Amino acid sequence: MPAKFRKPDVQTEWARANRGGQATDSFLEGPVWCPDGRGHGHLYVTDIPHGRVFRISMVGDWELVTEYDGEPNGMKFVDDAHLLITDYRNGLMLLDIKRGEVTPYLERRNSERFKGVNDLTFDSHGNLYFTDQGQTGLQDPTGRVYRLSPEGRLDMLLGNCPSPNGLVLSPDEKVLYVAMTRGNCVWRVPLQADGSVSKVGQFFTSYGPSGPDGLTIDTAGRLFVANPGLGRAWVLNHRAEPDMILTSPKGASLTNLCFGGPEMKTLFMTESVSGTVLKTEMDIAGPLPHRAKQSKVTP
Repeated sequence: MPAKFRKPDVQTEWARANRGGQATDSFLEGPVWCPDGRGHGHLYVTDIPHGRVFRISMVGDWELVTEYDGEPNGMKFVDDAHLLITDYRNGLMLLDIKRGEVTPYLERRNSERFKGVNDLTFDSHGNLYFTDQGQTGLQDPTGRVYRLSPEGRLDMLLGNCPSPNGLVLSPDEKVLYVAMTRGNCVWRVPLQADGSVSKVGQFFTSYGPSGPDGLTIDTAGRLFVANPGLGRAWVLNHRAEPDMILTSPKGASLTNLCFGGPEMKTLFMTESVSGTVLKTEMDIAGPLPHRAKQSKVTP
């Protein structure tokens, strides 16, 4: 992140709660790629404590898209002009990337506020899966995973999660993988034909001071697990065995990752504490992300 965008002297409530009050000039998260149809594109990232979303060009130029009263984390495109944001403070929010306007999308469930939503992904039918993490952990395993249908039906799939974080679907959409940060593991959630879940199990176990965070997957079905605390990303085969380990050269807070670039073979990774976006070329491409299937952009 360029120095002109850093805020070293600004104290935030988020940093006091999640960074022990340390000075936090930025905390990058939620990378998402937006192709431009001409072989190029931009990467969008969030800055959680300062309520900002940035657009980054392929040559490394940064542009502020919006700054608002929120704590944006994960992002996915709804259509070419709108990003859906999991905002820890406000719930699901919608960003118009051309105007920089942020509006509510889904703030509550049955009039009750969320604990603190974290990350999201769409399936090919337009269903939205998202995690509600809050301050849950092994001391309070009540984090949630929700599914929101294009018609507006909201189902809780899991309600016993120790800090649910990143999530991604298998290429055939029969399995949902969910990072459980405080449980230091990734759960495997089989999705049944009737929409229910069954026989949820622990797929991968990590170690260290902070567990798995953001997830993505390639077209071969390899699971990519960002692991802050270790400063690495695991690349796992279908048996959860590491095919490779990617190590951050910038710090230990490797929080999230996504595929992008002209052929979807560039892996982008956020190193949050240093305010750095890393990239490397992979041999197998990532899938093009699915988007919402709705006639309007608000439920």
